[in-house]
Amino acid sequence: MNYLISSNIFCDIDEEQLIGVLLKRLANFFFLTKDEEDLIRKYHVDVLKKIEYCFQNVDNKYFSADGRVFFASYHSGQYLIYLYFYSQIFAGLKHQLKDKFYYLNKILHSVDIYAEVELPAVFFFEHPLGLVLGRAKYGNNFFAMQGCTIGGNKGVYPIIGDNVKMYSNSKILGKSRIGNNVWISANTYIKDEDVPSDTIVFGQSPNLIFKDIKKQ
Repeated sequence: MNYLISSNIFCDIDEEQLIGVLLKRLANFFFLTKDEEDLIRKYHVDVLKKIEYCFQNVDNKYFSADGRVFFASYHSGQYLIYLYFYSQIFAGLKHQLKDKFYYLNKILHSVDIYAEVELPAVFFFEHPLGLVLGRAKYGNNFFAMQGCTIGGNKGVYPIIGDNVKMYSNSKILGKSRIGNNVWISANTYIKDEDVPSDTIVFGQSPNLIFKDIKKQ
């Protein structure tokens, strides 16, 4: 049985169960005050709004059902996004809950996405174990798979365009600018280099190989 937890989101459990499970998971690892529990409940509607917009723009069959957004609470890739949006909200409020949500995501999903990393409104991860995303500038509709890393070099972080796909174990570091509509193939390593738009990129810096994605 599915439950309508907002105007356009179905879930496999009802909203009170969803929040209850979340609070229990947090309490298993961290001390929660009553005020913190109240804040988590208060901002749940804001998290669901972010979930709705993100999921309805993700091209994946598991993110919708009967023309509405579907949030599967036991789908780890979806729950990861749920926790990230919570951490992002509390980062904006400069509240310590941001660190608890960041840490819980790390514990449950083996990802390292700090609360103050600003991912776009629409993103999607496939099998994201070992994913490490640093303080880059991310374009919309960002996609990544297991083992991907985005990080800095000498304090400089990448700039990533729209519709960028990172396949397994690929890396982008330092002063790198990635164009729009770029596919970064598995095991590719980009460091302090630019990648033009509409490109598939292979290899290791400084010997990258570019192919026109429109010709593939």
